[in-house]
Amino acid sequence: MAHGKGDNSKEKIVYVGDSRVRRGSGFISPPDYSAYPGKSEAFIPNFLLKEWMVGVVVLVGILVLTISEAAPLGFPANPSATVIPIPDWYFLFLYQYLKLPYASGDYIVLGTLGVTGVAFGALLLAPFLDTGKERRFYRRPIASSLMFLSLAAIVYLTNTAWTEYKHEMAETNQIPEDVQREEQAAEKRAKGLPTTSAIQTKEIAIVDKDDPAMALFKQATCIACHAADMKGAGGAPSLRGVGDTHDKAAILTIIKEGQGQMPPMQETALGAGLTEQDIDSLAGWLAKQKSQQ
Repeated sequence: MAHGKGDNSKEKIVYVGDSRVRRGSGFISPPDYSAYPGKSEAFIPNFLLKEWMVGVVVLVGILVLTISEAAPLGFPANPSATVIPIPDWYFLFLYQYLKLPYASGDYIVLGTLGVTGVAFGALLLAPFLDTGKERRFYRRPIASSLMFLSLAAIVYLTNTAWTEYKHEMAETNQIPEDVQREEQAAEKRAKGLPTTSAIQTKEIAIVDKDDPAMALFKQATCIACHAADMKGAGGAPSLRGVGDTHDKAAILTIIKEGQGQMPPMQETALGAGLTEQDIDSLAGWLAKQKSQQ
């Protein structure tokens, strides 16, 4: 190296390194987020609070949808139907897997606990076993191979389960019950007929709701079994329209002697403060409860 004593020296200064010292990357501490004002923020609480707010908005949106839209209920279950049971499509691979020889019969414990326990255990341990920094899937042969193998197994088992189900239905000449009901509903809809076999009951109004006997009905503790709206509660029959099948004399007989599981109620009514005349008025009012007015 040349040495110069003045500021006007034009001599070139050359620094010679030592080739015996290996070049190292060293460790450089990354700058704090505060070094980038307006471009970064603290994870706790700023970023985490934003994530929580987004989660709350999504949750409220889901709740609004569940409240505004009724649940799409399917057909009621028919226990007498002779059909081949099959789970929903997202469980078909498990349904088919449990039919394999080593997962059923004498090996049911191995199939339900052993194999699935190993699979879920490997999934839980994956972050600790696969600690490589490489993100490209083709540079991670073990993890990628297991992933593709699992996907292929799910697709294969799902397709096999559905294919076997179709063959089973064809061999036994069965049509899925939901398909039958859809076809029947389509035929009825084309003919302008109702598409449900449920009995549509007409609402029967209470006759002379302002009659004083209505208060007697409540005072006699009839509401304990027949409810305040007279529609019945706890298995007791509705009294709306009772006058279609019972006249005043028949109702008085039931009050005095009982019927079926209903015990005699005259003494109970008298104990509640009603008189014989009140019971007679109550029976007459009940006899007026007819569906056709």
